[in-house]
Amino acid sequence: MEYNSQKERMIISEYGRNIQNLINYAKTIEKDEERQQFAEQVVNLMQQINPQSKNVAEYRLKLWSHFFRIAEYDINVKHPSGTQPTMEDNTSSPQKVEYPTKEKDFRHYGHHVRLLIEKAISMEEGVIKEGFVENIASYMKLAYRTWNPEHYVSDEIILNDLKLLSKGQLEVSENSSLDTLTSAVRKKRKHSNHRDGGKSGKSNYKGRRRR
Repeated sequence: MEYNSQKERMIISEYGRNIQNLINYAKTIEKDEERQQFAEQVVNLMQQINPQSKNVAEYRLKLWSHFFRIAEYDINVKHPSGTQPTMEDNTSSPQKVEYPTKEKDFRHYGHHVRLLIEKAISMEEGVIKEGFVENIASYMKLAYRTWNPEHYVSDEIILNDLKLLSKGQLEVSENSSLDTLTSAVRKKRKHSNHRDGGKSGKSNYKGRRRR
């Protein structure tokens, strides 16, 4: 009996050993045209083994890359992209993606808050602008509580952050409430729990009686 551990190493196991054997056989075909046709049939078979419903053209290129990788890049066939994959393509490290350094302060409020603040600054003075700024501050308080639940947040903290973000151009009136959105979210959650928890509450009660 021959064990798998005694056989040739599988390069990409998801395609199975037979695909690897077929690719190894393709290397032995002497005529270029026959070798190319055989390679295309093998790629078609690879696609049948792992069908994809997304971008077919992009997936085909990926299959061809896997074909060359299984062949250890030692086969004379044409890649559809016109560029022959090499061993360096498989071993090279991807380019480092730098983490964005802009807006590194007050990230817990999100980028859209800054856009809203810019819009508020450009608005004409009046009741509409005052209400808009109040909603921004209310959302900032909600966002602060969402991302910093272990920290207490007061209106003074939010108003000071709003002042810093707007460079002193926006203020909220003293009579304004910054808990408008927070209260609305709490009521929505309470209403949702009330609708979903009624049946579960009864079942728990019956369970306690049976015990």
